[in-house]
Amino acid sequence: MRRITVLGVGCLCALGAYAADVDTISVDGGALSGSIENGINIYKGIPYAAPPVGDLRWKAPQPVADWDGVRDCTKYSDDCPHPSYPEGSLYARDPHPQSEDCLYLNVWSTAKQDEKLPVMVWIHGGGFTRGAGSNSAYDGSALAKKGIVLVTINYRLGVYGFFAHPELTAESENKSSGNYGALDMIAALEWVQRNIDEFGGDADRVTIFGESAGSWAVNVLVASPLAKGLFHRAIGQSGGSFGSMTQLAGSDGDSVSAEENGIAFANAAGADSLADMRGLSSDRLLELFTSDPEGRKFRSRPNVDGYFLPTSVYDTFAAGKHNDVPAILGSNRDERAAFMAPGMLPKTVEAYEKQMEENYGDDFAAFAKVYPVDDVDGIRDAVIHSGSDSTFGLSMRTWARMMANGDSSAYLYYFTRVPQIPNKEFYGAFHAAEILYAFDNLGTRDRVYDDVDHKLADTMSSYWANFAKTGDPNGDGLAEWTPYTVETECYMELGDEPAQGQGLRKAQLDFHEKRAQRDR
Repeated sequence: MRRITVLGVGCLCALGAYAADVDTISVDGGALSGSIENGINIYKGIPYAAPPVGDLRWKAPQPVADWDGVRDCTKYSDDCPHPSYPEGSLYARDPHPQSEDCLYLNVWSTAKQDEKLPVMVWIHGGGFTRGAGSNSAYDGSALAKKGIVLVTINYRLGVYGFFAHPELTAESENKSSGNYGALDMIAALEWVQRNIDEFGGDADRVTIFGESAGSWAVNVLVASPLAKGLFHRAIGQSGGSFGSMTQLAGSDGDSVSAEENGIAFANAAGADSLADMRGLSSDRLLELFTSDPEGRKFRSRPNVDGYFLPTSVYDTFAAGKHNDVPAILGSNRDERAAFMAPGMLPKTVEAYEKQMEENYGDDFAAFAKVYPVDDVDGIRDAVIHSGSDSTFGLSMRTWARMMANGDSSAYLYYFTRVPQIPNKEFYGAFHAAEILYAFDNLGTRDRVYDDVDHKLADTMSSYWANFAKTGDPNGDGLAEWTPYTVETECYMELGDEPAQGQGLRKAQLDFHEKRAQRDR
């Protein structure tokens, strides 16, 4: 880390608990200063691209404009506009300022001068419609203390990041539209390559990791030729895109293309042209996206555009054309619980069987063999585990298996620790429960954690940090984690006592895989 200037003692009153010895460094655009807390250099709100506003709305990210003087990077930037989670949601957070001027990132580092530490770049989840790198769950302090330069990023969400339209495609030199949020991620990774050495990071050891939509993002980045060389390892937590994917243009059976989806949204907005769409206020776009019947149908996801994604993720992996990097991949036992409420469960075995017959049709008999229910007490596990397996567990095992087309290792995990939250018997090891453990950030939530939780958080974050350093999660004092192969099917259960197993939920995942292959 290269130090240029030092803030004086007179700044202590403004910085509060932060130390006075703060690095000022040079990056794309100019000089910036951050703060130090508990020995960690922290820089928040660093611009990695120009604000995507005005004529730059729905264009690929553009270079940062130079600024004069030293930019204060002690506060998070605005989030991309997005709807709030409903009150009572497991994912609700305090309001944070929002703006289309949102393409910023944050860095935590303990690197000394001229030191080069491995880098981890976190891509947040939220269905590509919510979230931000400023979420306290993603604070990089604990991982920084384990020798990581930690980066979190914002990217464009919802209609701001994934609006495709024939006029946008026509004006693009790449004849592509709708993947702006994904292109933001590329721009952030390019920024890391050019600038992370200033923070003591090693641009040749970059790990991308994310959860849910963040994991889908990692998945499509591993598949995208535009991301080649921008990262060297990948961690996917509960999200892969190995099913059918939205095409940029043209209809395929009953599916709707990204451009058709965009046209429908523009019609709902009453816009006759792209100029009209760019003329809409940000508040109006968010209002349409959140409340309008057509807006609710808008699909926020990357599309196969021939540029960012030449083919679907599945076809790219099947052809062995993905970016061949080591990966940690996994899911949680009770993922689906977070998307339900206890009252949504069938009340009787008969009602359960009727619902499952409607869902699985001719496959119901085979389903019942791998998800047997003898009485009412078994309904919760069957509903939640089947949904978790089909949506998350299968995609992560598929990802691990498809890496056999390359030379890199895949490490599969299964998170089963149940946090101490209200109604934990229902929610279990819910979707995103593992994030606080991976970051060793249990203290950022108002929950009760015991020694088992803290030990697991230390173990899991150590696996993640070791992997970022060497491409192998193993290390002193940790249970041995053997790479996954189709033959051995080894995986690590991250639960009350981490332990290795084989054939993770094999009968259940094989059932869902047969259905996926038939539908593909």
